[in-house]
Amino acid sequence: MNILPIIADSKDELETIFRDLHAHPEIGFTEVRTSGIVAEALRSYGVDEVHTGLGETGVVALIKGKGNGNRRVGLRADMDALPIHEATGLPYASQNDGVMHACGRDSHTTMLLGAAKHLAATRDFDGTAVVVFQPAEEGLGGARQMLAEGLFELFPVDEIFGMHNSPNGKPGKVGICKGPAMAGAAFFDIHIKGKGSHAARPSDSKDALIIAASLASELQTILSRNIPAQDVVVLSVTQLHSGVAYNVVPDTATLAGTVRYFNDEMYTLAATRMQSICDGMAAMHAVEITLDLRNVFDVLINDDALSDAYMQAAGDIVGLENLDPNTPPVTGSEDFADMLKVVPGAYCTVGHAGTMPLHNPEYVLDPSILPVGASIMARIVERRLPLNV
Repeated sequence: MNILPIIADSKDELETIFRDLHAHPEIGFTEVRTSGIVAEALRSYGVDEVHTGLGETGVVALIKGKGNGNRRVGLRADMDALPIHEATGLPYASQNDGVMHACGRDSHTTMLLGAAKHLAATRDFDGTAVVVFQPAEEGLGGARQMLAEGLFELFPVDEIFGMHNSPNGKPGKVGICKGPAMAGAAFFDIHIKGKGSHAARPSDSKDALIIAASLASELQTILSRNIPAQDVVVLSVTQLHSGVAYNVVPDTATLAGTVRYFNDEMYTLAATRMQSICDGMAAMHAVEITLDLRNVFDVLINDDALSDAYMQAAGDIVGLENLDPNTPPVTGSEDFADMLKVVPGAYCTVGHAGTMPLHNPEYVLDPSILPVGASIMARIVERRLPLNV
């Protein structure tokens, strides 16, 4: 392992930041404390500019290299936590009841701070590093809000790189998937308005609960009978809400869930079939059914050449033997995809010793990943903006 010296010397500092962020998690668009810590740390590192408030709680900083080049490379980390009750028993476990860093964004933020500290201290590159700390990745549209408020107009970049921890039990293993790497995603809510009755006389009702149960099952036929077998689409009904009493047939029901996809054409097909099924069920049962289906993540597409460049930078840190340049795509989603639709870039994973899955109340991140990720992010800037001496 070839951790960059300044980052290696900052190992304890980085772990202290990480533990503090983990103990004080904040939901998307409320990362006020987190963004304040980030901005203060960046200023202490001597970066050239610090800008706050983009996307409500986002932070952007500029670090200029020794050369006079005008190329700019972006590095991005996300900051928000999840509405999960932590059950790790860690000494630095969440102090905010019902909120937890169960996806490792406390580590992503810390790693980018480590990279910024190195880049600001050495400046061994020709051009400008643009470090972006994004709020609200977890389905709340943080990337889209930053873009809508002019992220790349205010702070243009030629390319951008992101990173996610991977609790795969393989410390220092760095992987990337070229092309479509993470699924696009939509969330949906389906509202059923039927007719209630006494539970002893269900014949007087138009039972919204039974209709909802049938609808949940019928939606699965989209995958088995409409989507070609070679295409990957996932449709999951994750919520069903109906009824409040033992002796009342409910008049309303609500379904909710998500659709994941790698191909926009297949998403359109799934969306069209969902609407048709809802309309058909409404006609069959003489009830009202409304579908609210909304895209929240685009398909994350890694640029082939920049994926190779990212792996070369990672190889400088972890060694070529710890690279996996052909990891398979995953059906999870990541709103860094929205940034990659605007500028080319790449998104990699860095393995660590933990094996509890993401979004689990017992998920624990191995902090030894911090200097590894920080060094890789700093190194990609140095490789992409080489300083001619």
